[in-house]
This record gives sequence, C-alpha cells and structure tokens, in this order.
Amino acid sequence: MKILTVVIPCYNSAAYMDRAIDSLLIGSEDLEILIINDGSNDDTSKIAKEYEQKYPNIIRAIDKENGGHGDAINTGLKNSTGKYFKVLDSDDWFDKGSLEKILTILKNMINTSKCVDMLIANYVYENANINKSTIINYKWAMPKDKIFTWDELGHLKSSENILMHSVIYRTEVLKECNIELPKHTFYVDNIFVYKPLPYVKTMYYTDVNLYRYFIGREDQSVNEKIMIGRIDQQIRVTKIIIDSHNPMILTCKKLRKYMIKYLVMMMTISTVLLLKDGTEESLNKKEELWNYLSTKNKALYQQVNKSFLGLSMQAKTLLGRRIILLGYSASRKMFGFN
Repeated sequence: MKILTVVIPCYNSAAYMDRAIDSLLIGSEDLEILIINDGSNDDTSKIAKEYEQKYPNIIRAIDKENGGHGDAINTGLKNSTGKYFKVLDSDDWFDKGSLEKILTILKNMINTSKCVDMLIANYVYENANINKSTIINYKWAMPKDKIFTWDELGHLKSSENILMHSVIYRTEVLKECNIELPKHTFYVDNIFVYKPLPYVKTMYYTDVNLYRYFIGREDQSVNEKIMIGRIDQQIRVTKIIIDSHNPMILTCKKLRKYMIKYLVMMMTISTVLLLKDGTEESLNKKEELWNYLSTKNKALYQQVNKSFLGLSMQAKTLLGRRIILLGYSASRKMFGFN
C-alpha cells in the first residue's frame, strides 16, 4: 500500500499540468500520483501517459469521459491505493520540501499504528495579478506536531477555514462517509472537505506551507465574474452542504461550532455574489436560499443568522447590502483571493 495518493484532476490542462506533476516528484515511491484526464480535447492525456511511462511505479494516467472536477475526484478515490488521500488541482503545485516532511510524518504514524483521520497543513494564495503570496496557517488555533481532537481546537479566525488545499484525509474516512461528488458542478471542493468532518476523530497539524493555490487567471472558476455566472452551481453546492449533516445534534461543541462557521462562509459567498449581481432574479435567489435553510433546519438557520454577516445579509435595506459588500471587498484585499 502507498502512504499517500495525490489525485490531479485535469481538463484541458496541457499548458500548465507539468508544474503540478513535477512538484510531486521527490523521489519517493511511498507516493501514488493519479492523473485523471476528464475528457480533455487537448494534449492532457498524451502528457499524462508520458509521465506514466517515465515513472511507472509512481504515476498512473486514467482517462474518463467528461464529468467535471468532482467526478474526477470520485474516479481518483475509486482507484486510490494510498493510506491517505489528497487532491491537487492541475494549475496548483506543492512545495517539495513540505511534501517530504508530510510524507515522513504519515510514514511514522503508519509504522507506529497511530494513524490520524485528518492531517492539516498551511496553504499559500499565489495571486498572479498582483504578484502577492499570502500564507494561511493555523498555528494559533491548532496544537502543532501532535495528535489532537476537536475538543483541543482553538479559535479559528474567519480566514482560517479548513479547505481542500489544507487537508489530507485518511482514505477510509472518505469511504466511510460515502462521499460522492456531483458531476458537472464547480465548487465541489467544499463538499469534499465538509462532509467527512463528523467522521474525523483525530487530527494532526504541521506548520509547513504545502499547497500553492494559484489564482488570478481570467478563466479560473474562482474569478468573481465567472462565479456570478455560475451562481446556480454555488447555490447547489451550498444546499448539498445544508442537506449533508445536522450540526445541531452533534455532541462535540467545537465540531458543531466549526461546521456552523463553515456554513456561514458558504452562505456568505452565495449571498455576496447575488448582491453584487443585484438583479431582481438574483435578489430572489438570495431570499430562496435563506428560506431553504430556514425550512430545512430552523435551529441551524437561527445559529447562522446570529452572526453579524447573517444579520447584514438578511437586511433588505440598501445600507445592509453596502455593509456586506464593503466587508467582502476588505477581505478580498487583505487575503488576495479572486
């Protein structure tokens, strides 16, 4: 069994996938790299197979019909042989030194039969437009270099959500929660990182900057204009998250608090984008989304709406809209996203 499977979903990625793949080539056969060609019509498949031929003990190239980012991850999970599982998008990359450290940590855990359910590392926003790197770390919220539980989790700031970029799951945890990401849908990384959380009992945080998250390309799915154009998919993912769990029944207070915090983030993103669009149709979609949450889980709705953001979003006045849009603009400038 491999220690770590890294899945690289690729769709028409020929122009930049080399950087992602090369960042994993650290000379370790403890690593399994699955390049999933999601029905590309460029040279993605050819490049993947060339890597497979060159590194047959490490790399597998898998061709499939186009099903979107989530379906490529589903395929990777079904073909994974690693004890742990990580996703690397084809336009991003890993820091090699950090990857070596993490592999050593995971290998030691396996050798001592102390495997954790989730390992967390830092990630770095690499913004091409403004030539800025911003590190997102968890060193003030999580115990470093030790196994811990949700009860030991400290305060996570608004910028410190556990995202797909920062998380490595034990593969069996993903299978235990029966995760199946929807086809032809963007932003499913939120489902990937959220749905397994109640199945996570033990965690480990290491303060290394592993994942380099490249943003700033005009055609990127997190480009603000593209996100507004795909708002129905963002709403769909948010509703799937609402339906996936009822955090209010969780006995662990800190896990419950964090899952509510994550839902607040999802509601924030959808609401801000709908407000920025500002059309009557978008404002109606905002009302419908909040009504959906209220109808599905009244207690959870009340918890989400307790936050300042929730109250501002619910406000139907021009002032309420301005408050939330100003808050979004400040966060965007501070962290360099979109």
